[in-house]
Amino acid sequence: MRLRTPTRRTAVATALAALAFSATGIPAAATATASEAASEAAAEAAAGRPGDIVDVAASAFHPLPGQPTDTKAWKIRYRSTTADGAPNTVSGTVIVPQDGRTGPRPLVTYAVGTVGMGDSCAPSNNLPYGTAMEANLIQQLTLRGWAVVVTDYEGLGTPGVHTYTVGPSAGRAVLDAARAAERLPEAGLGAGTPVGIMGYSQGGQAGSWAAELQGSYAPELKVKGTATGGVPADLMKVAEFNNGSYGSGLIFMAAAGQDAAFPELRLDSYLNPAGKTLVAGMKESCVAIDAIAGSFKRISDLTTRNPLEQPDWQARLNQSRLGRTAPAAPVLQYHALGDELIPYAVGRQLRSEWCTKGANVEWDTIWVGEHVSGVITHSVAAGNWLADRFADRPTHPNC
Repeated sequence: MRLRTPTRRTAVATALAALAFSATGIPAAATATASEAASEAAAEAAAGRPGDIVDVAASAFHPLPGQPTDTKAWKIRYRSTTADGAPNTVSGTVIVPQDGRTGPRPLVTYAVGTVGMGDSCAPSNNLPYGTAMEANLIQQLTLRGWAVVVTDYEGLGTPGVHTYTVGPSAGRAVLDAARAAERLPEAGLGAGTPVGIMGYSQGGQAGSWAAELQGSYAPELKVKGTATGGVPADLMKVAEFNNGSYGSGLIFMAAAGQDAAFPELRLDSYLNPAGKTLVAGMKESCVAIDAIAGSFKRISDLTTRNPLEQPDWQARLNQSRLGRTAPAAPVLQYHALGDELIPYAVGRQLRSEWCTKGANVEWDTIWVGEHVSGVITHSVAAGNWLADRFADRPTHPNC
């Protein structure tokens, strides 16, 4: 029988314990230690294939503090690939329902939305305690009997600064998380497991990049479909839209993420003292603090000159723009008409570019609501769409 609604409540936990906002930079000694750790992690990642597990430890999955889920969970570190093609190590969490099922089950590789840039914000550090922001949405998937793997992305929970909004890195982390889950003996999955990709907001970008990369980067994965929403497909347009608004902190987080991936961009050389203080704090904090600290600021308030007007910055941001490659598997893409953070037109443009390239795309407009509510109100529909893909039911593209 087809599952239409989860059997447990689906309210999303709306708060994370945030770090105290730091107004100072990282001491030189700490920077050296972090650099050494990053070098060790790169050497470790180079020793195997993308998706190979570096280490594993027992973990737990709680949507809310102490809430039982009848699942087993493991924290993993696995090998992946940076935006520039270098090996790296990423952490994540594998969750498997304990429902008595002995045969194969689907796997969803789940890309979370923005949680912040500090290591304490990583999903793997919050899922065991019921403080992860999208844990209730993940539980909707495990209640269907699906395994779920949640990547922490590059630099979030592992050495280095989180490469926030760097699409190729995030997409590879999502795909390699699925590979790692299949290679984890305790999970009972294995090669040939049917895979779904899901994500919203930052996770929508990461999941969409995974969809575009899968055919060339991870063709062995049996991806049945990708459900992504609120996708920031064009970072330049998103930055222009948010400049000076209450979402302006996202611009500076994204700039710090791009600079982490591409140090030659030299973000610090563009920032004035207020900008340096803000960005240093963002690298150590979670989204609740970052959003407040960065809101209603214009780029000109925090810089001596606008880096987004420079050719090297434009070229790097353009590398994260989606729409150049048609996903090999079907896609459900959804976007709120009233999205106040990621323009609706940006989502529609991605849909148009994918359709032009022959992708199998089903587009849904969320007519009532805004950015944050969209991930909640459309979560069951997105899950039902993936259930149809796992069942090999016909798609309904509407290009």
